[in-house]
Amino acid sequence: MRDYIKRLLIAAIMALCVSLLFLGGKHTEASMNDSQVIKEEWIWPTNGVISDTYGTRHGKHKGIDIAGGLNSPVLAVEDGVVGKSYFSQTYGNVIFIKHPHDFVTVYAHLNKRLVSEGQKVKQGDQIGTMGKTGQSTGVHLHFETHQLEWTFDKKNAFNPEKLLGDTDVGLTVKAGAVSVGNPVLEVSSGLNSDKNHYVVQAGDTLTSIAHKNNTSVEKLKEFNQLSSDLIKPKQILVIEQ
Repeated sequence: MRDYIKRLLIAAIMALCVSLLFLGGKHTEASMNDSQVIKEEWIWPTNGVISDTYGTRHGKHKGIDIAGGLNSPVLAVEDGVVGKSYFSQTYGNVIFIKHPHDFVTVYAHLNKRLVSEGQKVKQGDQIGTMGKTGQSTGVHLHFETHQLEWTFDKKNAFNPEKLLGDTDVGLTVKAGAVSVGNPVLEVSSGLNSDKNHYVVQAGDTLTSIAHKNNTSVEKLKEFNQLSSDLIKPKQILVIEQ
């Protein structure tokens, strides 16, 4: 009798384990499907060149940097509600947008903010313009994505590439384009094919870059809002506007 009861208990436990595994698999599959749906809806927030990617600087860089021209339009990547719109000492002019599926996007170093807290926005609406405010070494958009909410320690941050598509330094992105079924990244080796941008190489100076691109040091400093002649390798400079 005891053996019979043991067999019944073992059978019940095994059945429970199988059920949990099945439910877990269904949950994972559903999450993946939701992520794919979201990915098909999101758009790139601005025009420019990828100047830094997620996870660099010993893992402290929690977003993607897109270098471009001063006051280039910055768009909402998806419908949502503006959670914050203010000036930060680090982010500069920054906008936080809450989206469906419990995502939050962050648009930092803006020159101008065109939306206010509580305002509803549609995908593709212009919310600001690219700038160099806060702790920024050049004109660019710093873009972050977070699950549930933004926190000071950025524990909920994840790589925006999961929803926008794979990126790498030196690749060009187009505002309003989607990644699924429509390639938006254009390889430009050393950006030689992009007359509007230049990737600083070791040994470069503003004078040598100006000479190579038939422009002046004064214009380079104006286009990139540089207060000195100091530049660094891999920095992306705007050559023309």
